[in-house]
Amino acid sequence: MDGMKAFVVALVALLAVACGGGSSSTPAANDTKPQTNAPAAAATSVPERGLDVAPTAPPRQPSVQAYAAPKGSRPHDVAPAADGGVWYTAQGTGKLGWLDPRNGEVKEIALGQGSAPHGVIVGPDGAAWVTDGGLNAMVRVDAKTFEVKVFKLPGSKLANLNTAVFDKQGRIWFTGQAGIYGRLDPQTGDMQVYDAPKGTGPYGITVTPNGDVYYASLAGSFVGKIDLNTGQTTVLNSPTRDQGARRVWSDSKGRVWVAEWNAGKAAMYDPATNTWKEWQLPGSKPQAYAVFVDDRDKVWFTDFGGNGAIVRFDPETEKFDTFPLPHAKGDVRQLLGRPGEVWGAESASDQIVVVRN
Repeated sequence: MDGMKAFVVALVALLAVACGGGSSSTPAANDTKPQTNAPAAAATSVPERGLDVAPTAPPRQPSVQAYAAPKGSRPHDVAPAADGGVWYTAQGTGKLGWLDPRNGEVKEIALGQGSAPHGVIVGPDGAAWVTDGGLNAMVRVDAKTFEVKVFKLPGSKLANLNTAVFDKQGRIWFTGQAGIYGRLDPQTGDMQVYDAPKGTGPYGITVTPNGDVYYASLAGSFVGKIDLNTGQTTVLNSPTRDQGARRVWSDSKGRVWVAEWNAGKAAMYDPATNTWKEWQLPGSKPQAYAVFVDDRDKVWFTDFGGNGAIVRFDPETEKFDTFPLPHAKGDVRQLLGRPGEVWGAESASDQIVVVRN
């Protein structure tokens, strides 16, 4: 019996040593932990279990990291590339950039004399497609050869091209703040341009899972649904007047999320019920610029107002988390991502920023 007692005492001592050890890790200097306005969770008691139950790992905390872009590039929009890199538009220098997140290496491609690129997306062909306000054209950049192909808009009037999206038929739709939106068939080069309701303002654009295309009008303060056959727009008005709908993004359910610039609100339009909901962004005097919905249907915004931050909204809990930018004045104008990563461009500080979550 004394031998058994000694064995139990030794076993308990060994377990105490094993559980008491461990190491701590310090986050990188440019990592930023989120701030949240959600109430703290109440403490709960956990019933004692057997020694064979492994401890649960704590959830991963999102972190923010920034990468330097060439000085004066004023990066505007970003798009994760198929090869693991990240495209960005260097609006200040008329180039398209490619960033390697593994080492911060940057490559840039000149788009042509007078170029002032705004938006960039990756097409079904894997190429980068750019809305270029300076060239007044849609520009395709081959992902492997970096060959540049320019599709000029008809006429000489500058459209102030903004953003683009591919529909389910492989056609690319684009917006221009001068008061137009249009469609390009990359296979034939055929391009159609339409006058927007209420004139100037077309800005962000998105496609839903079932193929519908919506765009936001900043100056017109509405969301428009495009008839893909006739090209005509149905105007959808949110509950807040003159809210300044800047960018739009669809979630997996086909709901359209809107960044309301003037109102500082997150808005959601549900086509299934033809209804709207709105939420005020946290902080003082928020200005919602960009919006992006990730693969888990969490909704991300950028705030140019009091927070100067990237903000995440959970539609299930209706709570916001705030992620301060590495620079107080970053001015992130667009967001795009892939699973576990949300990318943006700090146009005011010549940096590309990512939130890993």
